Amino acid sequence: MTNKTGNKKALASEETEELLRLLKGRFEKNMNRHEDLKWANIHPKLNDQPEKLWSLNEMEITGGEPDVVAYDEKKDEYTFFDCSGESPKGRRSVCYDRKALESRKKFKPEHSAVDMATSMGVELLTEEHYRALQKLGEFDMKTSSWVQTPDDIRTLGGALFCDRRFGHVFVYHNGAESYYAARGFRSSLTV
Repeated sequence: MTNKTGNKKALASEETEELLRLLKGRFEKNMNRHEDLKWANIHPKLNDQPEKLWSLNEMEITGGEPDVVAYDEKKDEYTFFDCSGESPKGRRSVCYDRKALESRKKFKPEHSAVDMATSMGVELLTEEHYRALQKLGEFDMKTSSWVQTPDDIRTLGGALFCDRRFGHVFVYHNGAESYYAARGFRSSLTV
């Protein structure tokens, strides 16, 4: 999506209005995720950062259902996470990163989680973020999501993913080159 000036990281005005309506509706419907926050404070920050709106739109169109989950008062920053019930549909069947993608000899997936996140202008959730998200609801009951992996694990060829089963959040490991139809990734964006 491009605006009339050709900037690839900004939405056209009608797309911006539609996205803001959608985000406001989700924000108001899910106040348990951000009880003490007001949309009137978030809206102007979004309007001032068209590249962040573009990234939120990327989160939305890939099935992430982004919503505000935190506010850092010192930095005056709001954090959005993907809050879709399951790992975002448009981001599944991906291996962990470019190195993993290039290491596959057969049946390569189209994308890697890290590359997709970078192209969207977002970050993969950390394990800590994933656990914080799970305190706001029950997510990934049928799917799983790649999370940021420490360098020492990645150097050995592994990557981490999480899900929720049996009322608990689990962190697992897999070869970074693996991919499954039910595994995607969740992202975060700070505005």
